[in-house]
Amino acid sequence: MKKLKYVLAFTGLIAMLLPQNVNAQTPEVAPVKQENNFFKDRKFYLNEDGSNFVKFTFMTQAWIRAADYNPGTTINGVAKSSGTDIGIRRYRVQMFGQLTDRVFAYTQFGENNFNNISDRKQGFFVHDAYGEYAIDKTKLSLGLGISGWNGLSRFASSSVGTIMGIDLPLYQEATNDVTDQFGRKLSIFAKGKLGKLDYRVSMAQPMSIQKSTGYNPANGISKNSSFSANPPKMQYNAYVQYQFKDQESNMTPYATGTYLGKKTVFNVGVGAIYQKHAMWHLGVANDTISTDMLHLAADIYYDAPMGEKGQAISLYGNITHFDYGTNYTRNSGPMNPANGNNNPAILNGAGNAFPMFGTGTAMYFQAGYKFKDNLIGTTTLMPYVSMQYGDYERLNDAMTYYDAGVNWFLAGQTSKFTISYQNRPVFGTNGNSIERKGAVVAQYQVFFN
Repeated sequence: MKKLKYVLAFTGLIAMLLPQNVNAQTPEVAPVKQENNFFKDRKFYLNEDGSNFVKFTFMTQAWIRAADYNPGTTINGVAKSSGTDIGIRRYRVQMFGQLTDRVFAYTQFGENNFNNISDRKQGFFVHDAYGEYAIDKTKLSLGLGISGWNGLSRFASSSVGTIMGIDLPLYQEATNDVTDQFGRKLSIFAKGKLGKLDYRVSMAQPMSIQKSTGYNPANGISKNSSFSANPPKMQYNAYVQYQFKDQESNMTPYATGTYLGKKTVFNVGVGAIYQKHAMWHLGVANDTISTDMLHLAADIYYDAPMGEKGQAISLYGNITHFDYGTNYTRNSGPMNPANGNNNPAILNGAGNAFPMFGTGTAMYFQAGYKFKDNLIGTTTLMPYVSMQYGDYERLNDAMTYYDAGVNWFLAGQTSKFTISYQNRPVFGTNGNSIERKGAVVAQYQVFFN
């Protein structure tokens, strides 16, 4: 936090010393030369026409939630069947800029999933830190560092401040916090646009599984596949999309959730992740068998205005084939309010976790409709629904997860209140679906962008 204070103080000092003029244009539009015009729209201009700049943003998403917990759930050893919790789902600070006509730098830090059982004063970490050089300003840029320039699908790298629902389709972050850092990877990447074709490819070095959350060497290797503890081989990522309508920015790796009717976007994309010998399991003779990890995905995205009064629609669909090896599943519970489970017959684990990832096929769909502007005073609403379906090898029944809610845009994405109902399945270790559990989640978002 001391570093953040220094950054804020230094930024404020520069803002006071530099001449200011409120008529400057943002660098996203055609530059217009203006004298002594150095700051506007949270950007410090580094040259007179605004093509070189540095920008600073921050965002907070805070949750309050009432949830039914998985059978056997414990919190610090005390059995709990349900509860209410408050936490910081996400906090982000971004600093980035076009430093010269060809040099771009981006850094982002913050924390995820901070609640009353989290380690205190230890959750602030670097999400992104990379530099990028444009070989051709449109067609090809090369970068190196830790970043979200990953493969697979649109929301594998999402602009979290603009997502339509209360949360992301997190299953698209296929190695989230197992061999990466909340979806960010140490990589060298190339990205660009070839006409309406937008592409990104990267070679990433997976992070050590021994440093992942919840790693326990005592668990060893089993008949069910898991990530190998051997030194990892390089991982290859790609995502390509054809943008039929308005073109989206690829300044950063993070895809917009919804434009709220400000653009007409229609994209079709395909992607992949491959890593040799990423997984292992025990064979019939109790010998160790290493297998490759390969994920393939295709998706479609449509986001557009639907009327003359600010109405808009947002649609997204995805199908993903996951190959993590034999009978692989992994539970995930966003900002999990619990830290234990004393029922060995439950596959889900503690709190709100469920088998989000697994070898097999996953499908996802979300839809939302934004009502007219100034529906309630100067504010408006956007209801949405989403569903994840998983046909996973280890499970005897389909995994279906539902989320439905409504956004109340108090000031666009800058000030937004969302409430949702989530419903998840509970599985036994035998692979059978036992019951379903629900949660009501309310979020308030502040986004300084």
